[in-house]
Amino acid sequence: MSEKACSCNCSENRAAQFADLAPTLEKYAKVPGSLITILQKAQEIYGYLSPDAINYISEMTGIMPAKIYGVATFYAQFRLEPIGKYLIMLCKGTACHVNGADRIEEAVSEHLNIADGETTEDGLFTLNNVACLGCCSLAPVMMVRSNEGDETYGNLTKDSVKAILDEIKEKAEVSA
Repeated sequence: MSEKACSCNCSENRAAQFADLAPTLEKYAKVPGSLITILQKAQEIYGYLSPDAINYISEMTGIMPAKIYGVATFYAQFRLEPIGKYLIMLCKGTACHVNGADRIEEAVSEHLNIADGETTEDGLFTLNNVACLGCCSLAPVMMVRSNEGDETYGNLTKDSVKAILDEIKEKAEVSA
């Protein structure tokens, strides 16, 4: 007989669901000013801050969910929605802007049918515009983050960015 997690929202099930977060909560739940640290760890573990995670953190810390949402929405580092397997960080800094970052964003958006902050329907790509990647000599530049690591692509054109995205998608399909 195989064990199944109960489908209810009981405390045992929630504790099991968030077991990876337990050490962080044990260490910081009662430490004033530690909410950001807890949220960072939760996002690192789960990829984003789900309503269930926020409610569980609230239960464990005694901080109202509204306050947690306030912190999570104030800081750009936190996500309330899951991101794709590949996070495209498109630089919009001065050097990239001058060298055509808007055209690159347009190409990515048209090719993947998403806008800044959105994820493709297949969950493969998320597009995020960022202030600077620190690779000004490669402008326009994007970084693609995945479980395999970060890959930086520079001197982009509309055609090269489409080819890069197609290559990543093909690689993902092969490894699936």
